[in-house]
Amino acid sequence: MRLETHVYKTVAGRAIELDVYPADAPTSPVLMCFHGGALILGSRRDVTVDGARLLTERCAEAGYTQVSIDYRLAPETKLGAILEDVRDAWAWMHAELPSLADVDTTRTAVLGRSAGGYLALMAGFFVEPPPRAVVSLYGYGDIAGAWYTEPSPFYLRLDPIPAEDAHEAVGSGTVTESEDPARWRFYLYCRQQGLWIQEVAGLDPVRDDAELRRYRPICNVTSDYPPTLLLHGTADTDVPYQQSVEMAAALQAHGVAAELVTVPDGVHGFDERVIAADVESANPSPAARSLDRILRFLEQHVR
Repeated sequence: MRLETHVYKTVAGRAIELDVYPADAPTSPVLMCFHGGALILGSRRDVTVDGARLLTERCAEAGYTQVSIDYRLAPETKLGAILEDVRDAWAWMHAELPSLADVDTTRTAVLGRSAGGYLALMAGFFVEPPPRAVVSLYGYGDIAGAWYTEPSPFYLRLDPIPAEDAHEAVGSGTVTESEDPARWRFYLYCRQQGLWIQEVAGLDPVRDDAELRRYRPICNVTSDYPPTLLLHGTADTDVPYQQSVEMAAALQAHGVAAELVTVPDGVHGFDERVIAADVESANPSPAARSLDRILRFLEQHVR
């Protein structure tokens, strides 16, 4: 795959970049990708790693130009500003990409994993013009649920992370990408203490409930929301499977074309563990089959 890197905005002298993977096809549709990492870690290059690369390659072969973005990370940058980055990357794509690649920006979709799935679901109602389709892999439509505002029983089984150790991993400067394992310790601390909302959004889930609704996709669904494909494993210990069940129900209640693909016993990041041999086998696993379902969904709603 060819790769081009561009700066889509600069904040306080810090360049924020995105990668473009041009399709070898004329006037191709565009797929914007958001990486996961709880909005605390991760990189735009995550789409080239392990099983995620398989989907990136297959989308390229299917004729989609792909745009994978970095965004400022929490807790140094709070959620509102992170979403500004998403909106600005979307605006850059519409204004600048047509002069750099043979694309049709009237045919667009968004795709994300985990926290990136959350950003994709947010993009379904807060960017203009809206995407034609949304794909969320083990994302979440409600950040104000008990799963994120209370200590996680799953993560409480791990050794506790002291507050001072957690905060050693983060600082005050702007961070736009990071694979530093120490930042995972900060995320683990947030989950063990039920502090993700406070640390990432800078809001209190009780006192700031009204303001928080702006950041809850499930509270912002209308009949105009784009067609949406949600994929989630039933054995996800990080983002509850129920998050996608509830988001699918909210979308369908408003008459939105929405489908939930359930991966039995699928763990968090199930698609990232898929290997080429599985995809190409006569009897691919449910996780491998989910890649084909994504391509069919994009073909149906974006092509």
